[in-house]
Amino acid sequence: MITQVRTGWLGAVALIATAIVAAGCGSSSSSSTTSSASASSTTTTATPAAASGTGGAGSASVTNYLTYVDGKAGKANPSLPPVYIGWVNQQGGQQVIGPLATNGAQLAVKYVNDELGGVDGHPVALKTCFITSAEEEGTTCGQQFLNAVILFGDVTHVLGPFGTYASQVLHAKTAALIYPDIAGITDGAAAIDASLKAAGVKVKSVAYDPNETDLIGPLTSAGATSADLVIPYTEAAGCVNLAKGLKQLGITDAKKILSAPLCLNSQVAAGLGGDYPIWTYAIASSLYGDPTDPGMPPYMKVTAQYGQTAEAPDPWNIVSFGQLLTTVRFLNQLGYGHITPSAVLAKAKAFTGPVALGAPSLDCGKYPSAPAVCNDRTQFFLYKGKHVFVKSAGWLQPPS
Repeated sequence: MITQVRTGWLGAVALIATAIVAAGCGSSSSSSTTSSASASSTTTTATPAAASGTGGAGSASVTNYLTYVDGKAGKANPSLPPVYIGWVNQQGGQQVIGPLATNGAQLAVKYVNDELGGVDGHPVALKTCFITSAEEEGTTCGQQFLNAVILFGDVTHVLGPFGTYASQVLHAKTAALIYPDIAGITDGAAAIDASLKAAGVKVKSVAYDPNETDLIGPLTSAGATSADLVIPYTEAAGCVNLAKGLKQLGITDAKKILSAPLCLNSQVAAGLGGDYPIWTYAIASSLYGDPTDPGMPPYMKVTAQYGQTAEAPDPWNIVSFGQLLTTVRFLNQLGYGHITPSAVLAKAKAFTGPVALGAPSLDCGKYPSAPAVCNDRTQFFLYKGKHVFVKSAGWLQPPS
């Protein structure tokens, strides 16, 4: 089976190859009918003037999903045995990191079965394994699915460009990093801390109890009021509390507040009166509504067709959708009768991109200490409020 694992931040999605299970009966899902809203109908916009280059993969962006997955137009054959794609996600527990990741994967499965012919005519189905809180649960899921190739990058590497952005774009000398003491989040915070130091930025990092709601203390301890750059790195609940704390301290300049896109979800917007925090965001995938990204309109068309326009902007949804399409691409290229663990893994490791809704190129094996990581690039957007984003930097990589 094929599976995907997500840890800590957008882009940290793994493609894991073990045995493809082709047994039992399956049927394709019928699409829900919604308005035929086009990409131009979104209220989310971005302005390319602030940074050079196009978003997504530029001229190499994936714009034809049927061609990309090497599929055949039409529905998968429900009488054929399904191809199970294993799916691992952290959900159902107290900490909310990427609640819509599974939704994006499910959308991709519906779309592939309804319109792209499944895998060699066979319907695709997800075999799920969810992690609520304990590390042991992750181990259990990992034992089911084994080898990984991380196409969108892992938390250590896609957060590396924070240092590059801080030093080369903002010319920051000092930074304050604030984060909750939560497994996964702490790993990302360590990666950000290391990248800032590698780029020559002096950083003070402060962790806080995730049950703490008044975060004036941690922000003050980190030196947020005087730092050139403030980095709130947290899950959904922390996004709301940190946004309120920053506002109370009078730190409101979005150019000096940099975060991962964990705060770009409806739960956070609801907690702040209907909008996301007005910060700068690092995005290791396409950004919903980015008019500089040629690969965005096809995705927006699919989400409108399947009634998921409310969920579509969530970065986890975007990453999961693109990753599932790429998985189907590998399986179609191999052909149903030739799908084996080694063949799928070899296909994934050799893939250099562009990945649907992802970075312009991949380099699996670039890092000897992390040979499964295929991406270390991130682009940056300044949020202006009311779903308006302005690109502040194109794809950057970690400090050399």
